[in-house]
Order: sequence, then C-alpha cells, then structure tokens
Amino acid sequence: MDEIYDIAVVGGGIVGAATFYKLQMQFPFKKLILIEKEDQLAKHQSGNNSGVIHSGLYYTPGSNKAKNCVLGRHELVKFSKENNINHDVCGKVVVATHKKELQFLDKIYKNGIENNTEGIEKINASQIKEIEPEVNGLSGIWVPCTGIIDYIKATQKMIDITISLNKDSKVLFSHEVLKIDNQDGLKLIKTKKGLIKSKFLIVCGGLQADRLAKSDGIPLKEKVVGFRGDYYELEDHAKYKVKNLIYPVPDPDFPFLGVHFTRMVNGDIECGPNAVFSFKREGYNKTDFSLSDSIDALSYIGTWQLFFKNVSYGINEYRRAFSKKLFLKTLQKLIPSLKMTDIRPGRAGVRALLLSQNGDTKDDFRIEYSSNSIHVLNAPSPAATACLAIGNEIKEMAIKKFGLN
Repeated sequence: MDEIYDIAVVGGGIVGAATFYKLQMQFPFKKLILIEKEDQLAKHQSGNNSGVIHSGLYYTPGSNKAKNCVLGRHELVKFSKENNINHDVCGKVVVATHKKELQFLDKIYKNGIENNTEGIEKINASQIKEIEPEVNGLSGIWVPCTGIIDYIKATQKMIDITISLNKDSKVLFSHEVLKIDNQDGLKLIKTKKGLIKSKFLIVCGGLQADRLAKSDGIPLKEKVVGFRGDYYELEDHAKYKVKNLIYPVPDPDFPFLGVHFTRMVNGDIECGPNAVFSFKREGYNKTDFSLSDSIDALSYIGTWQLFFKNVSYGINEYRRAFSKKLFLKTLQKLIPSLKMTDIRPGRAGVRALLLSQNGDTKDDFRIEYSSNSIHVLNAPSPAATACLAIGNEIKEMAIKKFGLN
C-alpha cells in the first residue's frame, strides 16, 4: 500500500476500538486505520469475558485500574444508553460463606469506599436472601452500580461511529501483523496481506501484546501467559436460582476473582470461570495445544514462579476443569440447592496476564511509549469496563508524545 495513514491502531478488541474511536473523535480529519488479525472484532478477550460492567470494588486505591474502572464504567454506561447497546446496571452481591472471609470482605468494602464505588453497602444474611433467595451467606456487600453488557456490540458500535466520521479511515480484517519496522520516520507494519505505512502506531495486542512490543523494538522483560477460564451454564429450569450477579469473596492469595454467577444480557446464566494454564494463547478448548506457545510460556521463569506460589490452587483448578462434580461443589458454596442436572458445560475464554519474572500477576494497567509507538502491554480485567477511559488516556498520551494537533 502506498497510502500513508496518520495513525494505525493494531488490535480489534474493545480497547483497540475505544482508542480508535477516541482518536477519531478528537481528530476527525486525520486518516486512521485499525488492523485486526481475525475476520471479526472482539474475537478474543473482549468477546469471551463474563460480560460484566465492573464497579471498581477490588482494585488498589489510586491505581490506574481503580481510577479507569470507575471513570470508564460511567462513560460506558452513558455510551450504551446513547447508542442502544444492550446493558443492565442490575447490581451484584459479594458473599462471604465462611468466617475466615469476613476480614477480606471488610477490606474489599473499604477499597470500594476509597474508589468511589457509589451505593455500596454491607448486608447481612437475611438481606442477601432478599436479593438472591437461593444464596447462603454470613455477610455480604451489595454493589448496585455493577452491571452487564454486550461487549461485542459495544466494540462494533465504536468502530461504526469512527468509520462514519471520516470516509478515508478504515478497518482491515484478517491482517495479522508479522513485523513492525521504522523507516524514514514512518512505521512500516508488515502483515500477512501486505505492508501498511503510518506516521504513528498504537498497539492494543491483548494476548499477543508482548510479541508485538518486541517486534517494535521495545525491550520487555515480562512475558504474556494465557490462562483459560471455563464456564458452565444453568439449564433453563434452574435459571430462577440466580437473579443477577453473585460473587464470592476473592482469596487474596490467588490472582483471580473466583467462580461466580452472571446473568448475561440474553438471559443466560453463566457460572465460572475457573483459571487454568493454557497450552495455547488463543486456545479455547481443553485440549488445544500450541508447541511454540507452550515452549514460550514454560521456558519463562515467571511462569514457574507463579506455579510454585499457587501449587495447591493450580491443582484444584485443573481437577475442576475436567470434573463437573468438582465444579458443582464449588458452585454449591454459594447456592447449595444446585444439582448436577442444573448445569451444562458452556464456553471458555483466555485471559492475558503480563507475568513479571517473579510470577507476580497483580501488575496495574501498563501503557508505554517508544519511537512513535504506544503499546498497551497489560490490560487485564477490568479493561473492558475501563475501555473508554483507557482510550482517553492513550489519546492524551498520543497528543503529548506524537505532538498531534
């Protein structure tokens, strides 16, 4: 291609789409291009998450996750109302089922207050029953500002609006980026279907973020490691047992939120996800395997550090991944009345975790600039909720670093 774009965005997930949208809204006359390797938007993390609009309850006060989650949530709900995106701010309960969880419940509540999570309140066992009659718990938190949304439709709408603003801006599907070079002040983006030239580059690569960053010459010590999350669904006859969203108190020693119940926008009820190491970065089936992805992850010290720190959890997660009975047992901690006949296997998603060399997964959102490029290196949950706030942050960084006007 001889065309030169003002800004190229790599990645058609919701963070890439929000960035594309924010930039074009700010600069309607600049020629932008979004490059996506799949044949559709939101094919990976954005389209395979739990569909929750997160409140900001769990994240360290003052962190980018905390700030962007709350800002992004407000903006996402407003965007959804204005553009008829299917969503519902239905609220959720976080439930402590054992005495040992009460201190962690208090900590989460204090976090929520510090993060300006509006409307949250501590509730007792009978109040939990009023909200979710089938749930057994000692104490809980009612979080009215949590919601559910169709993230795929939201992603598509952001792209549709962006394309309508400038007839010269475009989206390319099935263009996997193979290499990124710099030449004569331009970014040369080599894809499987040809070369794309742009003055500036923004990469929102998700599960491929580290590889794309290295291709662009960013010295990165960390590595992305994928973790698959399997879901079950409630059978139609059991859907009455869940009204909206039910979460356990997360274990502070485990880097995931735990198995929860989510009423989706289409009325389905999902239970999950678990969290198991994925032998393929974009592998959604239990037997999916990629030799190169496996070698990449298992030759990295950070992966083994994470394994060693979470041996018992890891074993339990794997056992549960292959045992409906064990999965049900976990679900029954919150809803004791659930039976084997109430649940069926559902879909799966894969989460990208930028693992440090010591196996730490609790890194904040991370966005870096280098040689006319901005790379989103780490955007785990609640990135979908925070997408418009992240897009705004990237836009402001682009204005400053790229000298846009």
